Amino acid sequence: MVETPVEPLVRPRRRGRTTLLIAGAAVLGLVAGTCAGYLVQADREPTKLPPLSQPVLKQAKGEAEPLSAAQDRRVKTDGDLRKLLLKKPAGAKESDLADDDGWMELADYADLFEHPENAFGNLISEEFRRAAVTSWKVGSTYGVEIRLIQYRQEETLQAPVSAENEQYWADAEDGTESWPVAGSGNGMAYVHTEPDTEPGYLPQYSAEAIAWRGDILMEIYVWDTKLISKKKIMDLAERQMERL
Repeated sequence: MVETPVEPLVRPRRRGRTTLLIAGAAVLGLVAGTCAGYLVQADREPTKLPPLSQPVLKQAKGEAEPLSAAQDRRVKTDGDLRKLLLKKPAGAKESDLADDDGWMELADYADLFEHPENAFGNLISEEFRRAAVTSWKVGSTYGVEIRLIQYRQEETLQAPVSAENEQYWADAEDGTESWPVAGSGNGMAYVHTEPDTEPGYLPQYSAEAIAWRGDILMEIYVWDTKLISKKKIMDLAERQMERL
């Protein structure tokens, strides 16, 4: 006889499709702009070409991949992101979802997406800087995971873009109820009333909260074999936002 696992599978929310839609729109805009440019240029007098000899430009220096949390000097100047995470409640057990040191590297975060190989490149272009994570279990079926994702935001304000993207897909799930997170200004909490089911595992209900503050994206995921209350996810979200 095959014993049914007591603990349900944990499936963090996937995202990324909105980014692809925006990228597609950008390509169409580029093509349209190029065509318009050709039409305008065709009616103009030829522009005198500059001399062939030009000053040598200094080659820009860049990184193919962001530094890890251990290597990034700004970790010291900006503070320890891990200290902003909610503390594990008394009586809760450590979860094996979080790394021992509380950091989540870029590759590990990308692995949470539906297509990790695409997510890895997207996160680099989105100026992913570092991620801190904590996770715990209460009993055999209830669990919580909280992630703080920080972006460099040198080219674009990525934290609000990522938050809005994840909020869109969280709200799009069938049987979802949602509420603003009090005091956050932009946060939303979601309770999914229809459980995820998979042969051989107990049904899994989930709830989540998504918000951003400055250059930090907040993600909270809660799961259990019974429906999660609005009070429970809202309490976690409000207390975590207070720490930000």
